[in-house]
Amino acid sequence: MTQLAEPVVRHWDFPRGIASVCLLVRFGAEHGIGEREMLDGSGITPGQLADPAAEVEAHQELSVVRNLAARLPDAGPEVGRGYHATTFGLFGFAFLSSPTVRDAVNFALRYLDLSFTFSIPRATLAGGQVRLVLDDSLLPPDVARFLVERDLSAIRTVIGELLPTGVPLAGLDLRFPEPSTVDQLETYREVFGVRPVFGRPANLATFDATYLDRPLPQANPQTVAFCEAQCRELVTRRRRRAGVAHEVREHLTRFGAIARGMPGVARELNMSARTLRRKLEEEGTSFRALLDEVREALAEELLVSGALSVEDVAIRLGYAEASSFIHAFKRWKGVTPASYTRHHTVSRRN
Repeated sequence: MTQLAEPVVRHWDFPRGIASVCLLVRFGAEHGIGEREMLDGSGITPGQLADPAAEVEAHQELSVVRNLAARLPDAGPEVGRGYHATTFGLFGFAFLSSPTVRDAVNFALRYLDLSFTFSIPRATLAGGQVRLVLDDSLLPPDVARFLVERDLSAIRTVIGELLPTGVPLAGLDLRFPEPSTVDQLETYREVFGVRPVFGRPANLATFDATYLDRPLPQANPQTVAFCEAQCRELVTRRRRRAGVAHEVREHLTRFGAIARGMPGVARELNMSARTLRRKLEEEGTSFRALLDEVREALAEELLVSGALSVEDVAIRLGYAEASSFIHAFKRWKGVTPASYTRHHTVSRRN
């Protein structure tokens, strides 16, 4: 088995452009969901939607996804069809201008943090097929299926735009249970060109490896070189801004990391607590601010899943007492955890 380029990121928590959120809001509007409802809880303003240069954090887009999925839980494949190569700006133009499909796929994996994906893709070659696995192990359970199906559909759409004939799938496995309606099964066939096999160990799409070395009709060495230079500059800026703060966020999402506090996270990052504090100050933030941010995001995910009580969520997030968690949550969201949970439970039912 041969590995194509390794994805440059292993977690979905990276900054991203506003284009994906705009697409989600438009899709919601087409299905009767207002902009205000779509942006609820995300911290994204209408002004940001109007600014093509605006950037958002991953958890902000995740809030918009969650709002859409609460109303249209089966819409993931249809939403993904709206992500064309041009949706991704310079990243997409570099993709289209690559010499071959292989070059385009490798470019996408090297600059994955310029995409809008939440499911981390890995591509390998085996038995004359390209095997594209989408890892959903780090996704919030309540939107995992929606995101995997959206991301798979988007990948298929963009890869299909590389060649006039498209790149047909040979097969599609999904970890999730088979939908109960004939209409939904027909949507899968229409979007993916094949009927998925459900309840499989992994989310796996396969296509014939001979497509990898097909020359692309829009290949242009000057264009791809220019776009890659611009992508490199953009991703360097974003990664520099994410820096140590991004690593701290990523560590804090791991089980038990919150309880270990700053000394524990500093040890995991191979530095002293004093050095970590200084580096975060240089990036304009602090361990306390990042801890608050991660707690807020995890609290939303744990409460919406419905699997834990408020008291259990408080314990998971490192609070000595539930009352301290409730006070913090009201500061973040303006409502109690119980009210927040009820609101999202009603939204899912409707």
